[in-house]
Amino acid sequence: MIVCAGNGESFDFATLIGVGLVDSSISLTEICLKNPPKFLLFLGSAGSYGEKKIFDIIHSRSACNIENSYFVSNAYTPLDNLISAASDVSRETIINSSNYITTDISLGSHYISKGIHLENMEFYAVMKVAQRFNIPSGGIFVVTNYCDSNAHRDFKANHSKAMEMLEEYIQQNKEKLFGNF
Repeated sequence: MIVCAGNGESFDFATLIGVGLVDSSISLTEICLKNPPKFLLFLGSAGSYGEKKIFDIIHSRSACNIENSYFVSNAYTPLDNLISAASDVSRETIINSSNYITTDISLGSHYISKGIHLENMEFYAVMKVAQRFNIPSGGIFVVTNYCDSNAHRDFKANHSKAMEMLEEYIQQNKEKLFGNF
């Protein structure tokens, strides 16, 4: 099953699950309880912490949930906040998920030092639900912006083209992609 957030990030061939960690968790859990899919492939946009370039298309099977306050020593969590369906996480582009978009460019180096290169609001929730239901999962992302003070402006400016690129990429690589997830 292919899923996406909606709210401007929708595809004819994908099921909408909602924006952010909470709505996507609830919707995807309902789907999995009623009719568990054989696999889950999430499609969406992502912001780059600096090394990935605008319009790069990135595959990932690893997600985390780290808030910016962690890097300035203002928070901790007792939870295991990294989830991966990959056999070798060191080769993965880890996607961070939060209900907030990073706009402080100085935080990017902290994420990159932990192997985290992109942020997307839903992917951690998708991976967590997939783990709970033992469903193979992954995601494909297109970079729309850098995580800096221009994040929202650049996201809006690049979003339409990015969604077209992602849809074209999926359509051109259907057979190859579905063999990988």
